[in-house]
Amino acid sequence: MKVLLIEDEIKAVKSLTMGLEEHQIEVDFALDGPSGSDLALKNTYDVIISDIIVPGINGFDLTHLLRSKGVNTPVLLLTALNSTDDKVLGLEAGADDYLTKPYEFKELLARIKALSRRGKEGSFIKSVLTFADIEMNLLSKECFRSGRKVELTPKEFALMEYLIRNHGRVITKAEIAEKVWDINFETSSNVVEVYVNYLRNKMDKPFPKKVIHTVFGQGYILREE
Repeated sequence: MKVLLIEDEIKAVKSLTMGLEEHQIEVDFALDGPSGSDLALKNTYDVIISDIIVPGINGFDLTHLLRSKGVNTPVLLLTALNSTDDKVLGLEAGADDYLTKPYEFKELLARIKALSRRGKEGSFIKSVLTFADIEMNLLSKECFRSGRKVELTPKEFALMEYLIRNHGRVITKAEIAEKVWDINFETSSNVVEVYVNYLRNKMDKPFPKKVIHTVFGQGYILREE
């Protein structure tokens, strides 16, 4: 299991990291909201744990930002705030659970494990991805746009799936090579560009609205015009 911990108190970070690693849980950490959001958008975690009061972006806004970017990883908010309104605010922002300080480490561990199981069950149940007028069935490996079936090769399907899961943010060529095909990216290689062009010819060219856009010098982004 791998978790992201967003906490600005160094002592708490060290203590929690040590405790979680003793239970075979790998930990990435960030000391502020912006750094945490960057990690959450770039990497895959089983659970995201965030203090509400952290520099830059608080836990409420961070959770809302991640949800708006399509990140569905379970989020556990940690805070000294104990009012019902604060809990409701966190849950309405998209958080999955809320733990008030001070807490027992064993309770935190139990919450993390429960959220991890819930996240995996949710991923299993969700077999259809949608974006704009695009629908992808992950079980039958079929893709449709505006109700019209689009024939994709396995690599094209995997690329389209990754773009939809990460819509609204720029994805680099290196990330596509690593996350979609599990290969090391070579700057001299144009394999990613080739497959993006293949995908555009099938998913964009026959339709009036384009959704696959190039961000020059950075990568690609899936968004509605």
